[in-house]
This record gives sequence, C-alpha cells and structure tokens, in this order.
Amino acid sequence: MARQMLMYESVVPLNSKLHADTCIEPTNNYEFTSGTNAVPLMAVEIPQAAGEFAIVFSVNEQEVIPVVILGIQNEQNLFLGENGQWKSQYIPAFIRRYPFVFAAAEDKKTLTLCVDEKHAGVNAEGRGQRLFEDEKPTEFTQNVLKFLENYQKEYERTKVLGKHLQEHDLLEPTQVEVAFPSGSKFKLAGFHVVSREKMKKLTGETLSAMVASNELELIYMHLNSLRNLEHVKNQLEGFIEGSEGASETAADSSEQPAEES
Repeated sequence: MARQMLMYESVVPLNSKLHADTCIEPTNNYEFTSGTNAVPLMAVEIPQAAGEFAIVFSVNEQEVIPVVILGIQNEQNLFLGENGQWKSQYIPAFIRRYPFVFAAAEDKKTLTLCVDEKHAGVNAEGRGQRLFEDEKPTEFTQNVLKFLENYQKEYERTKVLGKHLQEHDLLEPTQVEVAFPSGSKFKLAGFHVVSREKMKKLTGETLSAMVASNELELIYMHLNSLRNLEHVKNQLEGFIEGSEGASETAADSSEQPAEES
C-alpha cells in the first residue's frame, strides 16, 4: 500500500519572511497523485466515498486507518485521467488538502503548517492566493489552517474506529488478484477488511454500542464498498489494453517501409 507522504516532495514550514511573496495558484491538475495506489480516508468521509471507491483498512503498530484503493499496481492511480483530471465525483480530503500538511514536533502535540514547494501552483509572481500580507497570514492561509485543524480532529476520531475494530478482533488480511487472458497477473496485498463471520459473533451489548456510535453503519458501508473492486479491476483492464494497443501501434508504425523519393 502507499506511504502517506508519497505525494509530497519538498515540505517546508510556512514562514512569514521566507514565504512573504509566495502565492498558491489554484489548479485542477491532480498529476501529483500519479505515484500512489491508495490514500487514507477519514471515517467521516466513508458515506461519500463508499459509492465510488473500495474502502479497506491499513494496519500497523500505531493505528488502523481506512484507505481507498486507487490502483492495483504499485505507484498506479487508475482514478487519474488525461491531463491530470480526477475521474470520480468525490476527492478524498487527504488529496484536497495538498499542497499543505501538518508536521508534528517530537512531542507529537505541536503541529506546524507546511507546504510542498514542489507543487505546480506555488509561485512568487502573484498568481493565485497570497499566503502572507504584511507578515500576517491571509484569509486564504487561515482557511487552510482551519481545514487542516478539522482534518486532524477527524483523524483522531478515525483512529478510535480503528482501535475498536482491533479490540473486537474484526479485521482479517486479504488481497486482490487480477488475471487477464493474456497471462498477465497483478496482486495487491497488505490491507485488511472486516470479517462478516466475526461480526456475527459480536454480543448484543457490543452491537448496541456500535449502533449508538454510528460505527456499525460505517462498517457495513465499508463492506458494501468492496464491490467497487470490480470497477478498479475493469479500469486496470482498460489501462492494460490501452497500453498494449499503444505499444502495438508504435511497433506497426516503426515497421512501415520508407517512402520512395
């Protein structure tokens, strides 16, 4: 699965002097997501994302977090269209917050607002929104800060969902395998899903608590979203066929005889 900071190349803390003339030009180009096949999803986003994405869980020693699958192969985003356009209606907040991100200090409590200076919209020519005016954050920067603060709050709430899934031992590892008639095979592993069989063994008390916290609803949205894996497979098939077609066209053109002069 993808690393969280994969999209970010040169993250630096915002500084009123260093970024006195820095502006952010809005863009609908999501090419910066081309190298990731999964991104984190906040629990509050699950109802909106479940209709289009396959939602699974990333499990490590620190936390359990929902993620959306964007591609089967490493560094492959099948939801990225031509000219960097996004191919689904919903765009995860993890992507929408780019090029901004919080960096945590060693105490894990102090958060600093940072920007990826490699973002195509970052400039010092006055294009777009200024980050500072008279060494003070502009309204644009203040709104960015509010967005990331809210994102951080939702992140903490999302970790609670993951903690409960672990406490009730509801998660099981799984993988996606895709095979084509041509013999090509692809496999995506390293993620977990909720076990329906384990759900059936929960006590009435536990289920009541999950209903009250809306966790049960989110779990079934996650399970229903797994049907979207078929959509991802179909997109991969179209991508593979398109790539093979382009290769064949290139091969054909290279074999054409030269015109006589």
